[in-house]
Amino acid sequence: MAYIVGLTATDGCLYTGFRKINFKSCDRELVDTYRGLLGRTNRIKEQTTRTGGTAYFVDFGDSALYRWFESIGLTPRKSLTLGPLDVPDRFLAPLLRGLLEGDGTLQNFTHRSTRSTYPEYRYERLWTYFSSASRPHLEWVQARVATKYGLKGRIEQMPRRDGRHDFFRLKYGNRESMRLLPTLYPVPDVPKLERKWRIWSDYARRHGLS
Repeated sequence: MAYIVGLTATDGCLYTGFRKINFKSCDRELVDTYRGLLGRTNRIKEQTTRTGGTAYFVDFGDSALYRWFESIGLTPRKSLTLGPLDVPDRFLAPLLRGLLEGDGTLQNFTHRSTRSTYPEYRYERLWTYFSSASRPHLEWVQARVATKYGLKGRIEQMPRRDGRHDFFRLKYGNRESMRLLPTLYPVPDVPKLERKWRIWSDYARRHGLS
């Protein structure tokens, strides 16, 4: 359920007045996992995005779950107002996994840091980002991760696009990502989004990390 909370906090929506829950993602696998973990059989529907892509979603009524979501910090129209979530420390890792797989990013790439001095030297990077339009929410994530795992991270404000709200991301660099990600993916069969987990698992395999 902590994983479900993380996904709902990012890609989910609580409809005001209807006690209805919606979860939407461009990854059908993630919607199917969300539905399955909640034991739902509602049909997964499709919707064309503004850029011409396809988004998948499931929605259903569940007054008890809706009220429970509200009790731990989720609210309707939460994108700009999301703050702390009432999640115990022992469930922090699956919550973070849900937040990462909902709106976060894993970047793994190789680049040349000093081409003129060391033209053949290449450095592989692994960066972890948690993203949100609510800076207080990311500040809460940063504080919880610092307390639990001793990792600092850094909050960055992204360039503002016309007609859009401010947007922020919490970044963990190479060394911190190598400490954080094993806690989010402790074993291969945890509920997860395969394509994001694969970025970490391939990196871990290449570098001999457990």
